[in-house]
Amino acid sequence: MADLYSTLGVARGADEAAIKKAYRKLAKELHPDKNKDNPKATERFSQVTQAYDLLSDKNKRAQYDRGEIDEQGNPKAPFGYGGGGGGGFRPRGGMGGEFEQSTGVDFGDIFEGLFGGGAKRGAGPGGFSGFGGRPQPQKGSDVAYKLAVDFDDAAALKPQRITLANGKTIDLKITADAVAGTPMKLGGQGEEGPGGKGDAMVTIEVRKHRFYTRDGDDVRLDLPIRLDEAVAGGKIKIPTVEGAVMMTIPAGSNSGKVLRLKGRGFHRKDGTRGDQLVTLVIDVPTDDEALKAFVESWASDRERNPRAALGV
Repeated sequence: MADLYSTLGVARGADEAAIKKAYRKLAKELHPDKNKDNPKATERFSQVTQAYDLLSDKNKRAQYDRGEIDEQGNPKAPFGYGGGGGGGFRPRGGMGGEFEQSTGVDFGDIFEGLFGGGAKRGAGPGGFSGFGGRPQPQKGSDVAYKLAVDFDDAAALKPQRITLANGKTIDLKITADAVAGTPMKLGGQGEEGPGGKGDAMVTIEVRKHRFYTRDGDDVRLDLPIRLDEAVAGGKIKIPTVEGAVMMTIPAGSNSGKVLRLKGRGFHRKDGTRGDQLVTLVIDVPTDDEALKAFVESWASDRERNPRAALGV
């Protein structure tokens, strides 16, 4: 596997936001549902997901930058360490053979110094385990899922029930990041492999709503109101993604006036929420004889030109 930073197309010193942005872009382009006839894209999707998984973990990223772990997250053995003084490792029988320890050096101390005491003495050749020439077994492949979520549920982060390929049904607690497009990782829910199971990667797709629209983290709603409600104002019941609430309409409201309900939008990663933006639309009946008669008698308003500011 290539260098993790190259896999994501970012510089080695990139910050967390740049790494996340690069991953989201690549995950969208390479998602298996968009590349069903392109196995290379699916393989690349798995690679960028694995790269993001490691680089988004501060501890693992630090270990990787120091050269302590490889692109798979497995510990690296510093073969050839101390080779100038008769210590270190020498390949038996030329290049590419098994590795054996040469004379007289306690490699347990070396590895404890390099890896913070993580090596266990007496567990294998040279008095340590986990760092020899024996390759780590590979985990199974990740499995990608796409989960369609109702608009209201996505905004409110309501848990979703999902059935995996293995037949297991789980209640998935969706996150603000997932609703924003970052796949969720379910550890150990992928395919079986020699080194254990891979992971499940779940991408959330928010369904369209019949009267709400999304504007960033805000929810927009066009709200029909009667003429008397616009003129006199008052409290009316309006829908939100988490149930109906009462909202006050100011007296003398016109169509197009926008009212704001705080914290009734989509959740953000920092725990805050967007708002619900309510645009008033005055609904005038078409066949109301009494209203027609009233308008005809409303002479005081006929001299007013509401379009004067438009130059007409």
